[in-house]
Amino acid sequence: MAKEGAEKAEETEQMIEKEGGKEAAEGSGSQRAGDTKEMRAVLLSGFGGLNKLRVSKKVMPEPQEGELKIRVKACGLNFIDLMVRQGNIDNPPKTPLVPGFECSGIVETLGDSVTGFEIGDRVMAFVNYNAWAEVVCTPVEFVYKIPDDMSFSEAAAFPMNFVTAYMMLFEVANLREGMSVLVHSAGGGVGQAVAQLCSTIPSVTVFGTASSFKHEAIKDSVTHLFDRNADYVQEVKRISAEGVDIVLDCLCGENTGKGLSLLKPLGTYILYGSSNMVTGETKSFFSFAKSWWQVEKVNPIKLYEENKVIAGFSLLNLLFKQGRSGLIKGIMDKLITLYNEKKIKPLVDSLWALEEVKEAMQRIHDRGNIGKLILDVEKAPTPLMANDSTETSEAGEEEEDHEGDNENKERMPFIQ
Repeated sequence: MAKEGAEKAEETEQMIEKEGGKEAAEGSGSQRAGDTKEMRAVLLSGFGGLNKLRVSKKVMPEPQEGELKIRVKACGLNFIDLMVRQGNIDNPPKTPLVPGFECSGIVETLGDSVTGFEIGDRVMAFVNYNAWAEVVCTPVEFVYKIPDDMSFSEAAAFPMNFVTAYMMLFEVANLREGMSVLVHSAGGGVGQAVAQLCSTIPSVTVFGTASSFKHEAIKDSVTHLFDRNADYVQEVKRISAEGVDIVLDCLCGENTGKGLSLLKPLGTYILYGSSNMVTGETKSFFSFAKSWWQVEKVNPIKLYEENKVIAGFSLLNLLFKQGRSGLIKGIMDKLITLYNEKKIKPLVDSLWALEEVKEAMQRIHDRGNIGKLILDVEKAPTPLMANDSTETSEAGEEEEDHEGDNENKERMPFIQ
């Protein structure tokens, strides 16, 4: 362990020296070091399509009291990031901003009053935006040490998906032996985390919906798998006439009513997303209105008569708005134990360079991923992707994509 600690410290020192050398070459001697250090980051210049994203240089942040400065190795991409890009969320922040809510890397600096971590520690963290960058600073209560045999890409795929899945199953719905669960987008990061966690409880039946091309890859993780465009309500009832105990819905719209209709007495429906509202590259008020119009109006008296529970879950709100980091810390401890026992393992779909963020987001939009997409900060972009990056032009203005070009470009998955 002492040898590992020394190697980690040496790696961190080399990183710092590298940044220091860059500063000496680019900075002015009359400025302080903190003012001249720069980093690469994905910048969202405004809400809208993929052309609003570009890789840019930003001043490197320094930790405030109670924060850790992390040299980022990998960042997680989630569907919520796509909705943020479109401005398709409640009270969106002001742009320009750096997107991203989770990352993994190496502790580089400790802010005042920080305890429990050392420089060189391998960590994963939640970040309230700003994760898609070479360096992030985040409060210590959102940071967790990475198990020794977990890679940085796996660590970046771990927090959002597994905490969300665990809390819905065990904290909200009280999953127990012999129960049944219906999960939409079963091939995605949360869907696969749900399937793995259900397998830790005896005799749990998992019904899943997913695009047909994913079925071969995920068939062993789900008990009964249906095409996302099929009449899954009738399929579920054919297998289980009473329905299911838990419905996990990230789609919303017409699936809300279908999910409620499938619940057994004392069953729980949980809404944790609304991806049906995303139909195009930019925000569509028509899609938004249509999705909400399709939501079945919930009658409390009917819930009472049928003994059904309807709930919602937002991990980011729980963390950053409702101050429940202590609760999340306890969940992470349980999840890391399950990982060390080899009962769960994050599924990484593909790795992308920062400059390939548009292509990665397109893959999420197309529902093409099986597991989690990761931005690998140290990965070099392929020439095709680099040519399509949204770097600033010489005039300092953002270059627009040409629709005809986008239609003809090959989408490359970079499967790990």
